[in-house]
Amino acid sequence: MADSGVCNLLDKLLACFAENVVQLLIGDPEDVLNLRGELERMRAFLKVADASEESDVEFKVLVKQIREIAHETEDALDEFMLLQVHDRADGLYGAIHKFSCCIKNIKARYRIISELQAIRSRIKNLCHVHGSLLPRFTRIQQGTSGSTSAENTWQHRRGDALLLEKTDLVGIDEPKQQLVEWLVEGDNRREVISVAAMGGMGKTTLAKQVYDDEEVKKHFKRRAWVTVSQSFKIEELLKNMIRHLQTSSRGLENMNNDRLRRIIKDLLKKSRYLVVLDDVWHLNEWDVLKYALPDNNCGSRVMLTTRNAGVASSTSSGVESVGKVYNLKPLSPMESWDLFCKKTFQGNACPTYLKDICQYTLRKCEGLPLAIVAISGVLASKDTRRIDEWDIVGRSLGAEIDGNDKLQDLKKVLSLSFNDLPYYLKDCFLYLSIFPEDHRIEQMRLIRLWIAEGLVEAKEGKALEEVAEDYLNELLNRGLLQVASLTSDGRVKTYRIHDVQREIIVSKSRDQNFTSIAKDQNVMWPDKVRRLSIHNTLQNVQENSLKDTEVKTIPRTIGKLQYLETLDLKHCRVTELPVEILKLHRLRHLLVYHFKLESYEVFHSRYGFKVQGNIGALRSLQKLCFIEANQGGGAIMVELGKLYQLRRLGIVKLRKEDGKSLCSSLKKLSNLLALSLTSIEEEEILDLQHLSSPPPLIQRVYLRGRLETLPPWIPLLHGLVRLYLKWSRLKEDPLVLLQKLPNLVHLELLQVYEGDTLYFRKGGFNKLKVLGLDQFNKLRCVQVEVGAMPLVEKLIIQRCQLLKMVPVGIQYLTKLKVLEFFDMPVEFIQTLRPDVKDSDYWKVAHIPEVYSTNWREGGWEVNTLDLCDGENSPGPSATTTTSHDLESRWK
Repeated sequence: MADSGVCNLLDKLLACFAENVVQLLIGDPEDVLNLRGELERMRAFLKVADASEESDVEFKVLVKQIREIAHETEDALDEFMLLQVHDRADGLYGAIHKFSCCIKNIKARYRIISELQAIRSRIKNLCHVHGSLLPRFTRIQQGTSGSTSAENTWQHRRGDALLLEKTDLVGIDEPKQQLVEWLVEGDNRREVISVAAMGGMGKTTLAKQVYDDEEVKKHFKRRAWVTVSQSFKIEELLKNMIRHLQTSSRGLENMNNDRLRRIIKDLLKKSRYLVVLDDVWHLNEWDVLKYALPDNNCGSRVMLTTRNAGVASSTSSGVESVGKVYNLKPLSPMESWDLFCKKTFQGNACPTYLKDICQYTLRKCEGLPLAIVAISGVLASKDTRRIDEWDIVGRSLGAEIDGNDKLQDLKKVLSLSFNDLPYYLKDCFLYLSIFPEDHRIEQMRLIRLWIAEGLVEAKEGKALEEVAEDYLNELLNRGLLQVASLTSDGRVKTYRIHDVQREIIVSKSRDQNFTSIAKDQNVMWPDKVRRLSIHNTLQNVQENSLKDTEVKTIPRTIGKLQYLETLDLKHCRVTELPVEILKLHRLRHLLVYHFKLESYEVFHSRYGFKVQGNIGALRSLQKLCFIEANQGGGAIMVELGKLYQLRRLGIVKLRKEDGKSLCSSLKKLSNLLALSLTSIEEEEILDLQHLSSPPPLIQRVYLRGRLETLPPWIPLLHGLVRLYLKWSRLKEDPLVLLQKLPNLVHLELLQVYEGDTLYFRKGGFNKLKVLGLDQFNKLRCVQVEVGAMPLVEKLIIQRCQLLKMVPVGIQYLTKLKVLEFFDMPVEFIQTLRPDVKDSDYWKVAHIPEVYSTNWREGGWEVNTLDLCDGENSPGPSATTTTSHDLESRWK
């Protein structure tokens, strides 16, 4: 864009307004396409400008004003298009209906036009007032704006890190020792040692301590320290490296990159060297350097620090590079307190009356050294007699970060990671500000919200959900998001954000009017609220969610919600949906079910819904559960085959005669990842023998009902990680076939086999981590060979009344961490006491946690088996059904 780039953009928008004002009244949506095009131009401007607005206060004002105009234009156009949707119909009736709608909507149309005309005036004024900023915008687009103030601040902080004395450091001994060992030991190949962590964790400080270690200095003949940073220039970087490696730097000014790299390679090819690349942000930075660092078979090492875990793993593994990754962890609570007191009280003890306040504030730092040091600097200047001032810092950390000069370095350093995000991730990351502090963010909920907000860009060959998962992985790699919990098969279940990082994005979100957060009655909202997040503290605001309510019916008018993407009716009393649901062609997630939870899962515990008509019309569906099959004479099963995008499918009340048509439809669902099927009665057979080509990507299968034989396609599912078989009542041992599944992690079996012995053979279940055996009524013996289930970590045995002893060979399960028995006979538990004859105590003595759990008077009574002295010491009793939570298992 030339110097008049913004003016051209705004002039075109003005012209478009002038041409389309009348057409807006007429109501032809094609006439506003050009207007939408200009809106996209504004968005393009914001994508470029957003990365550099922090460097110029006046330019930041311009960006903010254009952002507001873009938002208002978008809102007005969306409202206009919504009016158009309701005006559409065919035939004479349609024409009459359209005319009627035009009359009813004329007031709204005039209002929209008035809003657009007001925007037009604002654009004209904006172009006049900010014309002098255009040359600066051109420099930004061309990438010649130079280092931002944030980058300069980061370099200043990095320089401070290099000057720190060891006496100023906390928690560095163990990581330093490990890194020194990696550098000086190992084979003679060149290795890349990567230190990865989020910003402010102390990577540079640690690397410098390692670099200056006497053993390291002695081990490497040549050493060079090179700071890369975000705004690196390859020529200067190469020249700096040469200056570290040789005393003379004469003649370097006129050399090109290839010549400079050749000099470096020649300097290093015959010596054992150590090169530290500090603050590497992207792989391309490594790519331009790696060929200058030869593998001279002398035990040379490259150590790099990075905020990006993807960069760390890529540089330390592969054909061209071998090495290791050290993921630097936060300081422990004890280390954090030590550093806090050292900086806040100059090494003295914290006054007793301030201890609770200080610990509350310190918890928000979550072991992040930079945050601890920065906040300590704020508190160190306060009067220890003014307890209220100390309390305010902890309670209003976000306001302190925004307004306290002593915390500006912290804000800028952590903001670098946000500023480095590609444009499509920035809004996604800002969106996380809607969640309260310490909130665990459920993965699927976040993905659905992102998609509904239009924050996920479509990519050819990928579902939006898959693109959103890529976004999450990128945020994880960049250290901006943390895993809070995993499912039993290793998938991420929930995420969290570091408290200090959250305060920063809340501030940015507020500045951009991206989200308004209501936490108390006295909140001051902006004039226009684009997104409102209520943190359940406003008594006069009723929570709008249909989930977990007593709602029983859904009105037919739901068909008017043309843009609805998720209908979540979990744990309501809705059992039937109106036929108008089929009009919702954007619907992606249809979740209508509830569970009846008891002490144990019973067969009739899962309830789905009926739907009228042709559900195959909902072609956008990604998740559908649980639909009742005993309706429509089997036509529903045929309709399911039209839902090609389905990733998760749950069906209840299946009859044997549904099997053939169901298998025919499943063969067409090539994107299916999870499948849950339940027969109509416990004795009804699930006929699944006809599925010759199962969905190739399927990862999770849940089958509840009688099986004549194990479906032959299950052992073919090489991607299967979780399998639940319940009430199968097989005549033949299913383990013979299941043990060959290469990636199975979680296996639960309930009344699956009517034999008296289960045999786990050598080499079987190589990836299994969780195994549950429940209500095997004839089971008398479980045998484990050496080499079976080598990775199993949790074993649960329930209600096997004829089982007299723990599995034979359980002592071979060396990775086993938890062994739990539910409602097992008393004599079975007694065999684990070391003081009884022929005790099995020695077989389970290596297992850290062994529990005996029984259902008592409406709650679980958990007894910890204290294997050290052979006594049963009662543990905490609970009234939860966590171990049998059906919904979490389906997820």
